[in-house]
Amino acid sequence: MGRIRRMLDRLSSSQEDLESEELREDTETAGCTRIGDCHDRQIVTVTGTLRTVTLRPRAGVPALEAELFDGSAALDVVWLGRRSIVGIEPGRRLIASGRVSLSRGRRVLFNPKYELRPLGRE
Repeated sequence: MGRIRRMLDRLSSSQEDLESEELREDTETAGCTRIGDCHDRQIVTVTGTLRTVTLRPRAGVPALEAELFDGSAALDVVWLGRRSIVGIEPGRRLIASGRVSLSRGRRVLFNPKYELRPLGRE
């Protein structure tokens, strides 16, 4: 009965819900912390998909900002002093490590150590 229920749930779910579920499963498989469970000043390793990538100067210094989403919540990833990074683009999956801080009520990783994930299914 559980198998049929899961199949019916998948058929009635939106595309966004299905992608969020896939990202949450990927987070568990990779052994990373869910973004929704990250707290201020905690050192974490998170994974997800980049939703947006923008160039936004901070205090006169260029800063590349990206929103990382893992199906549970979003986190801003900021590289100070960078205008672009090869491979950092919307839709790309990555793993990022660093200390979470809160800025204007949002979780942020500044200058994280990161690893780009392969494109497509692994």
